[in-house]
Amino acid sequence: MKTTLSCSLFLVVTALALAAPSPYAGQQAREIKALSADDISGYLSGHGMGLARPAELNGYPGPRHVLDAADELQLTSAQTVALNQVFAAMHAAALPLGQSIIAKETELDRLFTGRQATDADVLARTREIGLLQGELRAVHLNAHLATVKILTAEQVAAYNHLRGYDSPAVPAADQAGQKPGSP
Repeated sequence: MKTTLSCSLFLVVTALALAAPSPYAGQQAREIKALSADDISGYLSGHGMGLARPAELNGYPGPRHVLDAADELQLTSAQTVALNQVFAAMHAAALPLGQSIIAKETELDRLFTGRQATDADVLARTREIGLLQGELRAVHLNAHLATVKILTAEQVAAYNHLRGYDSPAVPAADQAGQKPGSP
């Protein structure tokens, strides 16, 4: 009796879970299923898209954000010139990589759309995409490395303060929209 009740409950819970819409519902109409419009825009415009977060959150500011806060950070004209060069080089390297990622994601999507995907094709395309994504991430991370070399320690500290990084860390539960201590 207890086993039958447990099995019945399991089947009901499983059926309810399967009946819920997928978080992907509606995305089947995307031109490239794996990428949102924001993703595509980010790749095509050379935006960082959070790719340099390990640098940013560990005291290595990015050139664009530093230039945006030039007055608050009291950048010298030489620093501004150097940071514009870092940003221009990063942007120039990021654009073709972003375009290549879009092209490879399009190829991968077309393989599935055309019902022509094979194990070998999927492996080849995903490896190419992974390599391109890694190169793009390195471009953004390296721009942060170059930026911190241009700034003084005081400017980095001021940047971290402006960005809110000198505040206590927010507990993981808060980041997920929950209050600490709530289930």
